[in-house]
Amino acid sequence: MPIVKISRENAQFQILNALKTNREKRNKEGFIFEGVRNINNALKYNWSIKAFFYSSELGLSNWAKHILQNSSAETHYDLSSELLKKLSDKEETSELLALAKIPEDDLNKIKVGDNLLVVVFDRPSNPGNLGTIIRSCDSFGVNGLIITGHATDAYDPETISAATGSLFSLPIVRLGSQKELEPWINKMRKKFPDLQVVGTDEEGERTIYEFDFKKPTILLAGNEKWGLSAGYKEATDAIVKIPMQGSASSLNVAVATSIIISEVKRQRASYDVS
Repeated sequence: MPIVKISRENAQFQILNALKTNREKRNKEGFIFEGVRNINNALKYNWSIKAFFYSSELGLSNWAKHILQNSSAETHYDLSSELLKKLSDKEETSELLALAKIPEDDLNKIKVGDNLLVVVFDRPSNPGNLGTIIRSCDSFGVNGLIITGHATDAYDPETISAATGSLFSLPIVRLGSQKELEPWINKMRKKFPDLQVVGTDEEGERTIYEFDFKKPTILLAGNEKWGLSAGYKEATDAIVKIPMQGSASSLNVAVATSIIISEVKRQRASYDVS
């Protein structure tokens, strides 16, 4: 395994460090992440790991040694402790970081079945919200998450941190616009004649507790500020809302989406038991 030692901020290190903030470079070269759960999940779900980063100055745990000894990555980078600290986004520097290739945005990687549940998040602007929705989708057994439009990056360090490992186990597809998604939705309608495309809005016609989510469902979540676009609203079979009390006029999009997919899970669990 090639080991590249870097002890100063040379051109090679600057290129690597830029991957944390430069989306265009990430799409070409890959994204950097850290944390035991993230790395374990990336390996468990067979992500393409291009490199690992560590510092021999700091020493390594048995877990990190095992990862490196069994690594199939192209390169291992042995950084000075200061450079590893700069590359890490944690207050307490991670002992091991990884660089992974961003997978193709292929809708075919979303496994579809009779219990289909796919979440579409249109134009998310906050990486924390996107990461939370990724985590909730993974937790409640959603088949996949589709991100459309000009959106925050699923592979941004803040998104990865908020997703707490779920980024690597949930099929995620990024598309440029709603139009790119329409052929796939039409394909799903042919495969599942009872498929329903459900939007979410505080002005929805029915509450989520009155609505039947036991059918194959594509759930649409809109931008944090503007909500669902007019195009998506026109594409829905129904628009639902979460009943609320108190003075709040709306919920955070990640909270609202999590509540709704939890209700889908509850209804389907009840249906399966009966």
